[in-house]
Amino acid sequence: MATISELELIGRLVLATLLGFLIGLERELAGRPAGVRTHALAALGAATFALISVEAFPGSDPARVAAGVVTGLGFLGAGMIMKDGGHQGVQGLTTAAGIWAVGAVGLAVGSGLYLLGVSSAVLVGVLLASERLLNIAERLERRRQKRSKE
Repeated sequence: MATISELELIGRLVLATLLGFLIGLERELAGRPAGVRTHALAALGAATFALISVEAFPGSDPARVAAGVVTGLGFLGAGMIMKDGGHQGVQGLTTAAGIWAVGAVGLAVGSGLYLLGVSSAVLVGVLLASERLLNIAERLERRRQKRSKE
């Protein structure tokens, strides 16, 4: 297996961090607790682990490292989920899923699957921003209230 140049290693880390940053920026703008730094660090960490598994341990199974990253980010995401005793119910699920998805973006970029990583980041960003842009929750709430009055 060909060794990755140092410039490409750095490029992969920068790209993963940038994609995580952009996804985190959407979360930050939405006023969520996990924002720019959390998402950028999760993507950077996942990309770094992917690169370590490929470069430091040639011939080993990089899928084992990917599985560890998925588990670790799931644990981090679980810390974002809180149960609210009020009307809101469970909060933080979307942020937790975002952290998990950012890890996948980082793993993809770190593994050299640039198109997959960038495409995934774009889709994550679109999904997260769609709520605010389309006012889906507000529309559904108005519809529920309208139906309950009938």
